[in-house]
This record gives sequence, C-alpha cells and structure tokens, in this order.
Amino acid sequence: MPFLVLIFNIFMIRTRFAPSPTGSLHIGGVRTALFSWAFAKKNNGNFVLRIEDSDNIRSTQESTQVILDGLNWLGLTPDEGPYYQSKRKDIYETYVNKLLKNNLAYWCYTSKGELQALREQQLRNGLKPRYDGRWRPENNPGSIPIDIKPVLRFKNPDIGKVSWNDLVKGKIEIDNKELDDMILLRSDGSPTYNFAVVVDDALMEISHILRGEDHISNTPRQINLYEALNFNIPHFGHLPMILSPDGDRLSKRHGALSVLEYKEEGFLPEALINYLSKLGWSSGDKEIFSVKEFLDLFNLENISKSASRFDYEKLQWVNSEHISQLDNDKLLDIIHEFKIQNFNEIKDNFDMKYAIEILKARTKKISELKTELENLFSSYPANSELKTKFLNQESNNLLLNFLEKLNKIQWNEDSINNLIKDFIKEKGVKMPQFAMPLRVKIAGTTQTPAIHQLIFLFGKKLVNDRIHQN
Repeated sequence: MPFLVLIFNIFMIRTRFAPSPTGSLHIGGVRTALFSWAFAKKNNGNFVLRIEDSDNIRSTQESTQVILDGLNWLGLTPDEGPYYQSKRKDIYETYVNKLLKNNLAYWCYTSKGELQALREQQLRNGLKPRYDGRWRPENNPGSIPIDIKPVLRFKNPDIGKVSWNDLVKGKIEIDNKELDDMILLRSDGSPTYNFAVVVDDALMEISHILRGEDHISNTPRQINLYEALNFNIPHFGHLPMILSPDGDRLSKRHGALSVLEYKEEGFLPEALINYLSKLGWSSGDKEIFSVKEFLDLFNLENISKSASRFDYEKLQWVNSEHISQLDNDKLLDIIHEFKIQNFNEIKDNFDMKYAIEILKARTKKISELKTELENLFSSYPANSELKTKFLNQESNNLLLNFLEKLNKIQWNEDSINNLIKDFIKEKGVKMPQFAMPLRVKIAGTTQTPAIHQLIFLFGKKLVNDRIHQN
C-alpha cells in the first residue's frame, strides 16, 4: 500500500450505527445515528451501518427492515453496510481461540441457581452483585459438571484502572476491582454484545463511537478487551438521554414512536432531523435549518452533557416551518402518497399547487394538510345546520350582488381581495356577515383559507354556479 494511502486510512474518521433488530427504530436511536452520520460527513469520513443480530431469539427480519427503511427515509445513508453479526460467527470464533490460547478467557460452569444464590448473599452482605471468578483456572474449580453447558468468560484484569477521555462527558475512570469477568459467549455459543461489538468495531476500523450514555458501564469492559486482543482503542462519546417533558423515561405516550410512525403521521424527514439535532446539541439561537446547514454547524464540542427533554408540540412547530418552506411541487409529490380521497378528480378540476400554497400555513403535519384538502373539496354541499345558520334571503341577495361585481374584474388574487374590501365597506357589513355565507355557499364549510384565496382557487365558473344554486 502506498505510504500516502496508508496515512490516510490511519487518520480517516469512521463512525458507525449498530442497532439491534429486536424492535422498532425510535427517537434515541435515530439521534445516535444522526450524530454519528453527521460527524463522519463533516470530516470527510465514512459512516458504517451494522445490524447487531447476534440474539437469535429476539432479532427479527421485520425489525431489520424497519431500521433500513427508517434510515433511508431520513437520508442517513451509510457509506458501508449493512453488516450482520449473524454472518460473522467464524470471525468471533477466531478471537475466542486467541483469548483461550493466551489464558485471557475461560469456560465457566456456574449454574443459574448458583449465580442467584451468590447474588442474594452479596446483597445481604451489602456488596455489589458480581460474579466471583470461581471457575478461573487458578481458583481450582474442580471437576466439570456434565449437565451444564458452559459460558465463556473474559479474565478481566484484577488491578489497575480503566480510563478514557470521553468525547462528551470528559475524563472517566473505573477501577478494575469494580468489574467482574464478563461473558463472551453464551451457553448456546452465540457471542454477547460486549464481545461482538469490540471485534466488529476493531476489524471495521471504527475510529469514533457515539452512543447513548447507558453504555458507559460497558466501555471499561470493552477497553480491557481491546487491549487483551491488541486492538486499537477507538474514541468514545456517550450521548445524554432523551427524557419526556416531565423528566421521566420517554414512552410512547410522550412521542417515543417508531421513526416510520412519524413518517405516517406526516412529519418531514428534514424536520425530524432538524428537531433531533437540537436535542442534546447546541447551535446558538437558530431553530430552523436544513440538513446541509446542520452539517455545516455540527461539532462534538457543543453536545450537551445533560439530558434533554422531548417536546412533541415543538416538533410539530418545527415540522410546520419546514412544510411552509417546502416547494409546492415537492409537497404535491409527498401528499400524493397519503392517498387523498378523489385525488384525481380534484387534481383535474383545481390548481393543486395553489391549494397547497394557501393551506400549508394552516397545518403542522402532512396528514393535516391531507385532511384540509379533503375537507375543502368534499364538504360541498353544506349540511342543513350550516345552511340554516348562514344562508337566507338576505345573505343570498348580498352574494348575488357581489357576484355581479366579481364578474366584471380581472381574475387574480389582488383584484378579488380589493373588491371584497370595497364591497363590505359599501354595504356596511362586517367581514363575517359576508364571508361565512359565501364559504358555506361555495365550499359547504366554514373552515377555509382566506375568502379571496378561496374564490380564486375555485374559479369563476364554479363560484358562479354555486352561488346561483338554491
């Protein structure tokens, strides 16, 4: 390998997102993926996707597909992967043999009953529950039980300390006496998280690991394993928790939905990225920005050390801002996916882009925009209650008089708006006295955009036809 290429590989930033396919992809996982992706992109590095499906019982193909679809929708495209732990068993076996050969791992035949009894005794004595190393070779464990399938344990160092300079939390130090001998292989031969993740991150040359702060307790164990296998130790950064608005663990009722449920509700991927970027990361007072602007601003130094609180109302506001800024052609493409009733008929008879333009400021989600469009074009004719309340001989005469004047002006928003202002002034009526009967008459509902926009959208022929109808 040429020297310059070698130097480049050594210093190239490589991050990863490594979810377990045991459920849906939620907000916390998305933010971890977002920050890892952004750090790699900002530094011309590579973002790797790895599916940690070593748990054969809980991992499902359905959950894997949800993860892939969610990342694809958000635009968090990996440069490499997805890699699957379930297809790397031979690799893990190589490093199991290496640890056994160097007397850094051993088979443990302690039964579940023995582990439970040990735990209970330690708790009674006021001690931290932990495995006591009874099957370490030097402890002379005795004869091997024939009815127990063993697990493989790592021989953790007995002395010294483990420390690292966390990219978010600062320096963290743990005494090795606090750590017991973690399990590397389960009794069925499958690798545990702490073992597989070290081998994978090392062989995939991951330089920076960003993950939730709930993994802090795993990090010293993993660092010891990195050293035992003579692997380079990556940089670790542990992201603060995302809590509910009242400070509790985030649950579904607070908005902890699957990322694809946000898509189904009508959130834009750019808006979700915008909002999540502000949860645990500071960028000054700027609230609304594009993905490109986020990448330009992002850095690790401004990640908060403390937990952030998820605010569903704030997310909706961010989404409404992105909807209002989005090109109407793009919105039309997106809303088509929401299967509007009678869409083709509406599209053939109305200017849908103009309809979207005048309605999008009224909505927080694409699903709401869909409902607004359906209501606007399918509420006609008005029900008897609205007719009784707003339509009578007096209002009908007023609308016919207005229509006579309307047919004489140029058909554009400004002309229609100016006519309305002049007309209500001339007739000495207030806007609701004129606008509400007109809405009911031509749209069949009182919930519409500004009345001049409604008239312009519906067009001269339709407005004439409906005002003249009884």
